[in-house]
Amino acid sequence: MTALREAWLAGLFRRGNWLPNIVAGVIVGVVALPLAMAFAIASGAKPEQGLYTAIVAGLAVSLFGGSRLQIAGPTGAFIVVLSAITARHGIDGLQIATLMAGLILLAMGLTRLGSVIRFIPAPVIVGFTAGIGVIIFVGQWRDFFGLPPVTGEHFHEKFWHLLQALPQWHPATTALALGSLLVVVGAPRVRWLHRIPGPLVALVVATAVQALFHFDGVATIGSAFGGLPRGLPAPTLPEVTLARVIELAGPAFTIAMLGAIESLLSAVVADGMAGTRHDSNQELVGQGIANILAPLFGGFAATGAIARTATNIRNRGNSPLAGIMHALTLVLVLLFLAPLAASVPLATLAAILFVVAYNMSEVRHFARMVRRAPRADVAILLITFTLTVLTDLVVAVNIGVILAMLQFLRRMSASVEVAHQDALEIERELGTAGSDEGSLPMRMPPGVMVYSIEGPFFFGAVETCERALVQTHTDPRVLLIRLGRVPFMDMTGMQTLEAVIGTLRKRGVAVVLAEANERVRQKLARAGVLAALGEENYADSLAEAARRCSVLAGEAGS
Repeated sequence: MTALREAWLAGLFRRGNWLPNIVAGVIVGVVALPLAMAFAIASGAKPEQGLYTAIVAGLAVSLFGGSRLQIAGPTGAFIVVLSAITARHGIDGLQIATLMAGLILLAMGLTRLGSVIRFIPAPVIVGFTAGIGVIIFVGQWRDFFGLPPVTGEHFHEKFWHLLQALPQWHPATTALALGSLLVVVGAPRVRWLHRIPGPLVALVVATAVQALFHFDGVATIGSAFGGLPRGLPAPTLPEVTLARVIELAGPAFTIAMLGAIESLLSAVVADGMAGTRHDSNQELVGQGIANILAPLFGGFAATGAIARTATNIRNRGNSPLAGIMHALTLVLVLLFLAPLAASVPLATLAAILFVVAYNMSEVRHFARMVRRAPRADVAILLITFTLTVLTDLVVAVNIGVILAMLQFLRRMSASVEVAHQDALEIERELGTAGSDEGSLPMRMPPGVMVYSIEGPFFFGAVETCERALVQTHTDPRVLLIRLGRVPFMDMTGMQTLEAVIGTLRKRGVAVVLAEANERVRQKLARAGVLAALGEENYADSLAEAARRCSVLAGEAGS
């Protein structure tokens, strides 16, 4: 069910809910204005394309998404990925990759893969978001300090060239940037300004100062991009060819993966703040539609924006009407206030992104995780962070997830135990069973050794199980393997069990399996393990297993 329909059924479109949602939408639109332009410029696009993205994607997610509180648009997390795509494939390549990513997200939602994204571990998420924050921060030095263009494909190369260029900083640009940064940070602390978003205050003040004094050498939207056009462009389809689709398949999957992660994280945050419950699969459908439509109107990749969604909730927005109003507010800005944007200093947008980068990096949370998390998780966090900064986001996330999976498997395999059960323990269990079925044996016969496997018998645990089962020191006549506490068994586990049975038989040890749950028993039968064992050597209960062990022990002793 879409959030729009859910809100309608919940009565959130009644007249009494109009005003708070309209007010919240206008406020979020005002917050989105400077951020959308800043994210667009940092991604290698024009500032108006950021506004087109916020309008089209924001409207689509509000209409078709799975969270009635979600606000979508361009975000800081995308900057690193999108700027690299734009630099290599051009803005048309970015739009084609966005269109393809939209189709991937749509397919993920329709095939109900929304819940899978939740399995990405916290150290990986914190590591790559902190790494993105560092890249954004360093990437804005040029506009913040008014530096000349620098070259370098990799982060360390750009960082070194920026350090070398710092002595050429432009005084007026740097002064405007520092003033803007102080306003962004300080405006919310001023009593009569605390309700106005800090980035908007900085944008208005810095634009007014530049329009009044016309500082030489200060780059503005007008000098760099020729200002903002009025209104939305007519929809056009990018020139899509098979060669470009193949070339952009990797970037498209990167956009889709990052968009899915961030949008669902934003929806989870919204649920926590407002006590709602989103539909993760429908949210991916909405994000897919948004990323299909945005490039048709000159935009690029979009996803759920955590900061704008939180702003919506704090201002009493509780239905998709707020997201719709956010998009309409930006349309009105383009129609009536576009000419004023020519004097917006790029240094001010860089200062806004400095704050965005700091918030994304979550320095305190990062430091707390380094101090308190288990050492393996800290290693995954630091490796993901380092790879994000020095190599590539996709490489970082893939390696981070793989390392987290390996660590999980190590912990799981360590939790699997093969326990030897002594005669007294078995006698006590058989005595309990014998009280109901007096004809069954009350103790295990001599020459029988009993092992109980506790935990999942999967490929990560086979070495532990194989070593314990084969190394019985003094060979018994019969080995009983109890599987009652094995919740599942994979093919590697079954092959190992079959090999253990074969090895023990060569040593003259008979094997009996017992107490597997129905799913494990069916898997053993389908894999041919029970046929190799002999159907008569499998028992559903310990008492039946004891009876069979008595028969086998007697045969071995005769």
